Amino acid sequence: MDATKLLIEDHEKVRQLLKQLSESTKRAAKSRTELLNKIALELKVHTQIEEEIFYPAFKEASSEPEDQKLYFESLEEHRAAGELVLPDLQETDVASEKFGGRAKVLRDLVDHHAEEEEHELFKRARKVFSKDDLERLGKQLAARKQELLQQKAAA
Repeated sequence: MDATKLLIEDHEKVRQLLKQLSESTKRAAKSRTELLNKIALELKVHTQIEEEIFYPAFKEASSEPEDQKLYFESLEEHRAAGELVLPDLQETDVASEKFGGRAKVLRDLVDHHAEEEEHELFKRARKVFSKDDLERLGKQLAARKQELLQQKAAA
């Protein structure tokens, strides 16, 4: 599978989970906790495969200043979501009033990041990489994703 298509599928999965989370009420503590755990796992695995495989390949393949800017901006958005917003949400009582607001902030951040990647970064990647390169990257991403999911399941 083309690397950008695999990553877009990941975006869609997380978007759906975040939608369900943001539509939940504080009475649904158990489902909120389960959704949050799924979201955290999906985001961690997704960002890791992008940062280990896709982003470095993109950065190396293009020397355009705008592409380099997209690369660094994407890394910072991952950091904001993964190191600041998600941990804050995970520490928030799922039955509290704050939880819904914090879940919305995460959803908005992920939506913005995914849109930017899909409409800017991936568009550029399709010009920088050949179809064969995108397929090869897709295979690498899929293999690493499976490996990480298996590691996390075993832990």
